[in-house]
Amino acid sequence: MFLIKNAGFLLLTLLFFSCNKKDRQLQQILALQQMNDLATVEYVITKIIRANDNKTWYKFGDRKILMSCKATLIAGIDLVSITREQVMIEKRNIQLSLPHAKLISISIKPEDIAVEYQELDMLRQPFSAEERNELAILAENQLKTSIAELGILQTAETNATLFVSNFLTRLGYKKININFDQSKSLKD
Repeated sequence: MFLIKNAGFLLLTLLFFSCNKKDRQLQQILALQQMNDLATVEYVITKIIRANDNKTWYKFGDRKILMSCKATLIAGIDLVSITREQVMIEKRNIQLSLPHAKLISISIKPEDIAVEYQELDMLRQPFSAEERNELAILAENQLKTSIAELGILQTAETNATLFVSNFLTRLGYKKININFDQSKSLKD
């Protein structure tokens, strides 16, 4: 009888400590959430903007402009959205489902916008600062829509996989399987 009670106590103790170990492991993984957005790729792209307004019937003469702007695009993974359900730990093996990469920021500094060429007929005024700003906003929107074809998000996911794999290796995991949550779209 004494042996049965001790065996039960020993079993409960083992279960308690094994649960605590698993909870500690899970907490280590969920510590990734503290990083918020993990920026894993930065692209610097030069965008050429070409505009004219020669099609207006009541204006005489041509007015054309060619501008260049340098944009910095940063993409990465939103680690805050990782939940317990996306982490599966079995001994030294781990499976982690990450959210798809997203564009974190796009930055076009005013000093990185330059008028490369401007053609004006005698009766026309140069493009105003407001018109040039509108063209820069148009360029930014075009960059946002071309993210998929530039491959920025795919590169961000590849780099995130490498970063998280190295993090998990340092925690002692031997077999690491990282995938991306299929329920979230590439363009959050």
